[in-house]
Amino acid sequence: MTALAGPAMAEYPEKPVSFIVPWPPGDLEDVLTRMIAEDFQAAYGVSAAVVNKPGGGGGPFPGAIDVATAPADGYTVGSFVPAVPVIGHKIGIDELAGEVFEPIGIFLTYPFVIATSGDAPYNSMEELAAYAKENDVALGHFGDVLTPTQVTKAYAVNAGFEWGSDAAFDALDCNTLASGDADVINTTLQLILPCLDSVKVLTSITDTRISLVPDTPTIGELDESLDIALWNGLFVHKDTPQDVRDKIAEVAAKTVMSDRAQAVGAETGALVYWMNAEESAARIEGDKATGAVIGGILGN
Repeated sequence: MTALAGPAMAEYPEKPVSFIVPWPPGDLEDVLTRMIAEDFQAAYGVSAAVVNKPGGGGGPFPGAIDVATAPADGYTVGSFVPAVPVIGHKIGIDELAGEVFEPIGIFLTYPFVIATSGDAPYNSMEELAAYAKENDVALGHFGDVLTPTQVTKAYAVNAGFEWGSDAAFDALDCNTLASGDADVINTTLQLILPCLDSVKVLTSITDTRISLVPDTPTIGELDESLDIALWNGLFVHKDTPQDVRDKIAEVAAKTVMSDRAQAVGAETGALVYWMNAEESAARIEGDKATGAVIGGILGN
């Protein structure tokens, strides 16, 4: 009877695991997800690696479709920002319909900022608003549907001005401002640290002020209706077995609370922590409510 039953199911993991990051290498989600992959490999003795799949920030969420269409077995794990699980199923992408993702855990709040060049003729969001009512100001962002972009555009509506133009970039750093490709950028503080002395950080899109720029107000301080932050977490297909999720979570939680991961937070101003699946799901529901408010401001 044993022979007729066929081979037993192998215990997870027994083959290489891919962590899909839908952005270019180098930013915080990439750095921390690589640490998780390294520790996963060390813990379970199988190959684990980050696969970067950039390709434009406005959708269809590079890499997310790969996770959605892969077998629900834990061998393809997504490292996603809120837009993927919160609104990805609403924008006409067949593979993401039906809210196919569920969180393993959230581990990062980005030190997202709105920044401009040091010689810009405005020093605050209020001064930017006044200037932009009379002049064209070009906005650079990581994608129109992403939280920081939506917040920035909603702020403009509430402050009574329009962006002269806006465009999505795969990378937003010192060169973006220096080249004049954008006048104002939505980016993480980490990406502009090399030129922090020569740029102006106008506001942060975070829960609390960023330690590296403590005098910079949060967007919620400027407009309470926009009090939201951008995070990153690990996600799998909703049909993934619980024991598989538990093994991924066990490693990830230890990794992000390690000294080397916490050092990334201290160096960049990011918040690095572990929020379990239940708490993460609740946070996502809260973000949906805030997102609805922002959508109402933008007329979405």
